[in-house]
Amino acid sequence: MNTDIIKGKWKQLNGRIKQQWGELTDDDLTVAEGNREYLAGKVQERYGVTKDIAMQQVKDFEKHIGPH
Repeated sequence: MNTDIIKGKWKQLNGRIKQQWGELTDDDLTVAEGNREYLAGKVQERYGVTKDIAMQQVKDFEKHIGPH
């Protein structure tokens, strides 16, 4: 999914993101505001995975939600 689309639909995606990564807080998502790198960093921090794994999870999530 295009980064601009993600930023535009960020509020709608918050629920899906919280389903995927329940340990992320509302504050995390507010600060991220569609920023893939920030989101991956928070996934890395909260779940104790490597940067590469966190980024791959975010990319996989983007593919899963697809264009809506």
